[in-house]
Amino acid sequence: MALIRSVRGFTPQTGNNVFLADNATIVGDVIMGDDCSIWFNTVLRGDVNSIRIGNRVNIQDGTVVHTLYQKSITEIEDDVSIGHNVVIHGAKIEKGALIGMGAIVLDHAVIGEGSLIAAGSVVLSGTRVEAGSIYAGVPAKFVKKIDPEQSKEMNQKIAANYVMYSGWYKK
Repeated sequence: MALIRSVRGFTPQTGNNVFLADNATIVGDVIMGDDCSIWFNTVLRGDVNSIRIGNRVNIQDGTVVHTLYQKSITEIEDDVSIGHNVVIHGAKIEKGALIGMGAIVLDHAVIGEGSLIAAGSVVLSGTRVEAGSIYAGVPAKFVKKIDPEQSKEMNQKIAANYVMYSGWYKK
């Protein structure tokens, strides 16, 4: 069973049909929507500030989501996929974005709707990734635009797949 812990008077809240892996850790001011999946060894640490997660978000194995005390919050909108071993720290990830494995997204960065952050990239504090863009590298830089319909189709398919995968663990 996942470790769910209250801190500073905040208790994590989850929506309907949420999968929390046995060793996921969810602490403090974390609110997530419906059909989310929080995978193995993932930590959502809302101890110092808020973490808000929309619907159909999958946060894959080994990811850490955190914030800065009184300075940043983390917002993850609907249909976002966050790959394995990602760090999201006080950033906003807009609807339908995909964050590749091992990426780091730092405080006050905004990842635009339908964007893709390539595996291993580092998105520096305050970076604004335009909607429908691919960013890659250290530090992450603009690579090219993505067809909005192609991006939406791909990201919604991944989100739907993770709803299906999480169902395998509920049986």
